[in-house]
Amino acid sequence: MDKIRASVRAMLRQYLFPILLLAAACTASQAQVTSETQTPMVDQTPLTIERLYASPSLSGPRPQAVKYSPNGKRVTFLKAREDDASRFDLWQFDVATGEQSMLVDSQILEPEEAELSEEEKALRERKRIAGRKGIVSYYWGAAGTILVPIGGDLHLVTLGSDGPSARQLTATEAFEYDAKVSPGGRYVSFVRDGAVYAIDVDSGEESRLTPLAEPEKAISYGVAEFVAQEEMDRYTGYWWSEDDRYIAYTRVDESTVDIIPRFDIAADDVTVINQRYPRAGRPNAIVDLFVRDMETGEVNEIEWRREDWGPATDQYLVRVNAHRGGFIVQSVNRAQSEIFGRPIGAPDWAPSAFAHHQITISEKQDRWVNLNSDFMGSPWLWTTGEQTGYRHVQVYDGIGRRHLTEGEWAVDELKYVAPDGKYFYFTGYMDTPLERHLYRQNTGERADSYDPVLLTERGKSWSITMAPDGRSFVGTSSSPTQSAQTGLYRTEDGSLITWIEENKLDETHPYAPYLAEHTVPEFGTLTAEDGQTLYYSVQLPPDFDPSRKYPALVEVYGGPHAQMVDRDWERMTDQFYSRQGYVVFRLDNRGSANRGKKFEDAIYRQMGGPEVRDQLVGVDWLKSQPFVDADRIGIQGWSYGGYMVLMTILQAPEGTFAAAVAGAPVTDWSLYDTFYTERYMDTPQDNPDGYEKSSVFYHLDRLQGELTPLLLIHGMADDNVTFDNTTRLMAELQDKGLPFELMTYPGERHGIRGETRLVHLMKTRMAFLDRKLKDK
Repeated sequence: MDKIRASVRAMLRQYLFPILLLAAACTASQAQVTSETQTPMVDQTPLTIERLYASPSLSGPRPQAVKYSPNGKRVTFLKAREDDASRFDLWQFDVATGEQSMLVDSQILEPEEAELSEEEKALRERKRIAGRKGIVSYYWGAAGTILVPIGGDLHLVTLGSDGPSARQLTATEAFEYDAKVSPGGRYVSFVRDGAVYAIDVDSGEESRLTPLAEPEKAISYGVAEFVAQEEMDRYTGYWWSEDDRYIAYTRVDESTVDIIPRFDIAADDVTVINQRYPRAGRPNAIVDLFVRDMETGEVNEIEWRREDWGPATDQYLVRVNAHRGGFIVQSVNRAQSEIFGRPIGAPDWAPSAFAHHQITISEKQDRWVNLNSDFMGSPWLWTTGEQTGYRHVQVYDGIGRRHLTEGEWAVDELKYVAPDGKYFYFTGYMDTPLERHLYRQNTGERADSYDPVLLTERGKSWSITMAPDGRSFVGTSSSPTQSAQTGLYRTEDGSLITWIEENKLDETHPYAPYLAEHTVPEFGTLTAEDGQTLYYSVQLPPDFDPSRKYPALVEVYGGPHAQMVDRDWERMTDQFYSRQGYVVFRLDNRGSANRGKKFEDAIYRQMGGPEVRDQLVGVDWLKSQPFVDADRIGIQGWSYGGYMVLMTILQAPEGTFAAAVAGAPVTDWSLYDTFYTERYMDTPQDNPDGYEKSSVFYHLDRLQGELTPLLLIHGMADDNVTFDNTTRLMAELQDKGLPFELMTYPGERHGIRGETRLVHLMKTRMAFLDRKLKDK
């Protein structure tokens, strides 16, 4: 605890400059002080719930969707407005001059906010950008044009010597979405009413490239089915070849998928949506793949499925990558124990068409394979693995495949491969699981021939966008003491060229009035029952007094493919909780991301078991701390975190928690979708015992004693974790005579959106938590 107290005192000393500002160059190590040098607290502007969600963002500006222009002379990005943090405009940064300017004002292209189509709403929900307005995506063309979809129509921006000019390409009542510029820049393509269309940029002529959708038969073209969007990170159903000659597209037949009536309950209306939702153990959509020749109009079907994998509903199309005038098609089986990819090309679009390159991508796992979007270079580089226990880079060189990286740490993503194949860049967690960094690696005959070279500053976590020529990169980094900064860096040595968005914590920063009470988490480790290391963070109130006992709040997610404990700018909600006098605790249990396959595999066929036991290890540690009141510990989470809240309070010893908040929780995995659930649990038919014991209702039936005071929250139009997960739990609790509190949000889906709703949500949470944890 001396380290925690010293950390808090260090933060006070670091921030209490005469004007209560933070020098951007300060680091946590420079700020360490002894107990004798603690500086007294001064008056500070209170951080209110209203300010937490108001504009501008307390974290300051952070560029989104960062991209280089094809010639590398510009960096473009989406930037939130100061007066409306949810509305984004398109900005540019001139690499040569360092000048920054707005390229496209969203309010000029869309003076009045358009009503989104159901398809666009769903797509934004899947991409987790449903709360954004204005320009939410854009695409560079090879000729220096930028495609901007907004308000359901498409605009093409041309960058001329006199400045940017915009040309509207579509003006229809229908909503165009999933728009792209073909690699050569000849076409702009999009999906309209379940079919793919293209516009010739020069002539402006529009043509339909696929058959029309047949809604009555649940057939559409060029789209990604629900599980592809939600679980595979595949948001599209069509792909251009590198030379614009061919376009591959899907035919999605959802007639095999069960219809789950979903009541979209708004404030003044109820709409029954017959959603095609493949629940665990039930049939999936049938996805076929075709290729159209843009010169001749000829269409060929691609036979991507494997006979040994069973029926069409038991095979998933997961990736299609343009490659050498053709495509690489990647698929996985229903059990998700094997991923298989192979090249196809003209003229017959069979695997034999690439006779010079017959190596296939493949990986098998006893449990499940993890998908990735890494595929680049010639010879191919791909990340795989976890056959070695950790995800690493492999090369496919026409003879075989071999690892280029190795070790007990995880690669995150391939970023760039040199044209001659002699070196590549990747992000990963070589130094620590708490920080993502950029590395350069030379290729050699053996993985241990060269050690990866670290290019980014330690003590932070990084997001990277590489230049087309690989000579520079845009890096966005943050740390517990510095909100996100975006700069242009040299790949040679990682040195800063210039800031794109310095986001300096000075007197002009939105967070300046609240900076003196900024709290920094202390990181530590605990040990799981199988000996694996668990990372945690604990955040103390700004006026921390070691002689007092504080209520504690366990913030949990706990689901796979996610990481909650890392060294970056902390969530503003955690800052708010700590200022309300709470100790905030987070722990990444087994099953979480970036720790290797063994760490993930612990939950296989038994979700809600190992994760809960790990969280309780954390709670036991928390209760043992002299500054925590063991009788005033709360737990809250959303989505998988909501599930974890319920499973943890039902399996913990009575009295462990004094309050629990479960938002949008899964309550029975047989209600959730095929691809996600079966990856970790197998099917209900093959793992009935696992499904039973992973259900909230199984543990509710075995509850001994009182139910932890519980607040349930759910959006009434949720199309991901459907609302019946909560209504079934409500009914069961009522039948058992167990009291609970409830807050529902009309019209809201899986996430609660909008400033006023978020303020209400936080006030609801705090009223409940304060009543249960502070008024005791």
